[in-house]
Order: sequence, then structure tokens, then C-alpha cells
Amino acid sequence: MQPVDHSNTLRRRFSALTLAVVAAATLGLAGCGKEEPKPAEASKAGTAPTPPKDQGPLTVKIGVASPLTGSQAHIGQDIKEGVQLGVDDLNAQNPEVGGRKVKFELVAEDDEADPAKAATVAQKLVDAKVVAVVGHFNSGASIPASKVYADAGIPQISPSSTNPKYTQQGFKTTFRVVANDDQQGPVNAKYALEELKVKKIAVIDDSTAYGQGLADAFTKTAKDGGAEIVAQEHTTDKDTDFKAILTKIKAKKPDLIFFGGIDPQAGPMKKQMKELGLTAKLMGGDGIQTPNYIKLAGDAAEGTYASIPGLPKDQMPGGKAFLEKYKKKTGKEVELYAPMGYDAVFVFYEAMKRAGSTDPATFLPEVGKTSYTGVIGPIAFDEKGDLKNGPLTIYVAKGGTWEPVKVSTMGGAAPAAAAPADAKADSSAAAPAPAADTKKDDKK
Repeated sequence: MQPVDHSNTLRRRFSALTLAVVAAATLGLAGCGKEEPKPAEASKAGTAPTPPKDQGPLTVKIGVASPLTGSQAHIGQDIKEGVQLGVDDLNAQNPEVGGRKVKFELVAEDDEADPAKAATVAQKLVDAKVVAVVGHFNSGASIPASKVYADAGIPQISPSSTNPKYTQQGFKTTFRVVANDDQQGPVNAKYALEELKVKKIAVIDDSTAYGQGLADAFTKTAKDGGAEIVAQEHTTDKDTDFKAILTKIKAKKPDLIFFGGIDPQAGPMKKQMKELGLTAKLMGGDGIQTPNYIKLAGDAAEGTYASIPGLPKDQMPGGKAFLEKYKKKTGKEVELYAPMGYDAVFVFYEAMKRAGSTDPATFLPEVGKTSYTGVIGPIAFDEKGDLKNGPLTIYVAKGGTWEPVKVSTMGGAAPAAAAPADAKADSSAAAPAPAADTKKDDKK
């Protein structure tokens, strides 16, 4: 038998084994070698990483707090709608802060014009991560809420709170875009004595921080000016029957009744004055200078005088355009403070732009440095957060509407817009009275 030649078989096996080893080595090198570079590291050394994809605008929340239900809801809604209009107009500009596009979102809360509720609402806004707050309407709401915002480092601009205590607490977060009652009260008193020539005055307040504070500031200046205060009475912001108080006052034969309070009380009060044959004039502050007052008082409203911080709305630098825009959007006329709420939004935005950040810890210092001309005119704050040189206007109810009769500007500065043709301009308002005692819970 011929011997078997295994050489070819061995050669074939050796070749197959060699190929298997080479293949395994190749796979091993691939598995144990350097990882594939990540997308951000794929660029050549010395070049910047590939930027992340566009994340879209950064949402920035702004809070607004005011009474959205109850007897003062018409004023609270007015503020909210003014702020919403500001947010909408700002978003239409495709705003940017620090090179990043931002989109503003409004978070609204109802404080019910209640001091205790206001503090709860303030905490809700803080928890909602708002970076700034426009509000509150009432001084009695703004004052307790301001402590919550101050503790959280969130700036607050009130479009309407006039009690001096609001900005006298030492908080770096509190601002307002209206004159305060230490300015408003004396302006009313000066007009009553010098223009209306009254001698005997009765004073009523609604026992709130706003109403009592305004009435006290008015009373001091009126007394200093030589007027006789024949009665000082107190009611509440819930009462609507004033006949007992008015009957008592009627016997004192005053030339003028000054009321520190809001229109839901002032309207019925003026009607009851007429029913009782009380011929004294009625004067109040910004709380009664509303279309709602004229509606509530009816034809008895004729001849009522009231002051309000700010220029006549149609004479504000951006007033006419704002009034038209507001009515087109809401179908309503402006009640009181919608323009101030609108401007507050832009004051915050300008501060963010200067700081290059939407973080309140970063842009808060810039709010105090504001120099901005808005719908209402020039806006700048003093060291306490009060509006510098805030104008005030005296109105009279005439023919079912409010007509301006005099513009006064605190600090001796000229009014930001001309007074109406039949109105008197005054830049030498009476010196502010000392801050009123505001221990009671309050309104405006």
C-alpha cells in the first residue's frame, strides 16, 4: 500500500489557521483601540467645539398681582391687561438678553385686595420662578408682599401703591412708578384752599393704609394752610351706607368733604350726599378718579374733584397710542393704572439688557439705575425706589367724564407734557407731609 501524503492537507490547515489568527488580531485591535471621537471632539485640534443645536427662546416669567375679583376687580383687571399688553408688545420685538433670545410669559395672581392673601400670592409667584413682579394695586397688599419678594431677591414695581411706607422699609427690591401720598395729599389740600377757596373741611377715610394715609397727609397740609377741620370720620372699604356719618357732618356745614378711599365707597357716598341735601364739594385721591365712580354716583358725580399720579392719559408721551391699542385689544377704556403696568414691564426688560442676564440677582441693581421714557413719561427712581419728579393731575367730574384742571409736578421739574389748555400747570407743590401712621391693614 502506498504511503499517504499529508503535506497538502497540513498546508491547507496552516493557511486557514493563519487567516483566523490575523482576523482575530485585527478585530482585537479594533475593539481595544482608541474610541471614535464624539461629535463635539471631531474637529481638528485648536478649533472650537461644534456649538449645540439652537434650544429656542428662553422663557422668562413675569408676575402680576392685583385684585381680579371683588369690588376692586375693575382696577385690578386694568393693571393686569396693561401688563399683558406690555408682555405681548415686548415679545413682538423678538427680545434678546445677553445674546440669547427670550420669550416673556405672564403669571397672574388674584390678591383680592387683601393684605393676608397678598403675602400668600407673593409666595406663589416666588415658587412659580418669576424673575420680577408688577404689583400690587393696594398699598395694604404691596407692603406685606414686599417682604416676601425682598427675601427672595425679586424686584417689585407697583404701578399704583401710594402709601409712603411701601418704599420706606429699606428693601432694595421695591419700586413704584407713581407719586406717593406724601406728595398727593398736599397737592389736593393746596388746590382745595387756593383754587376752591374752602375754609371748613370734613375728612372721611376707609381705615386702610391707602385711605387713612392719604387723608392724614391732606389734613396736615390743610390745617397748616389755615383750614378748619370740622370733622374726621372713619368707615371701611366694605361699607356702602354712609348716611349716619354724612348726617353728622351736615350739621357742621363744611365747604368740602375729603374722602380717602376707593370708588366702590365714593360713588354711593356722593349719591347719599345729594339725597341728604349736603351741598359740600367732594374731593378724593386716585382711588376715586375712575369711570366706575361716575357710573356709581350717576348725575351726583358732577363737580367731584380727584387727583391721580401722572399726567392726563392723552397727554402722556405715549398716551394716545396706548389708549387706542388698549381699547382695541380689550374693548374697554383704561380705568387707572394700565399705562403704569405696561411701562413696568419695559423697565424690567431694559434692566435685564443692561445686565446681560435674566437672573434677578444680576439685573436687580440695574432696576435702580433706570432712566427710561415710557408711555407715562420719564421714569427714574430715587434711593428708596420712589419715582423722581412724579407729576399729579387734579380732575373734576363734568358732563359724565373726568376733565383735567391742574397738573402739578413734584420736585420743581417741568411737567413731561403740557397741561390742557384750560388747566393750570404748577411745579411748586406743597412740601410733603410726614409719613402717615400705617399700622392698620389697608388698601391702595
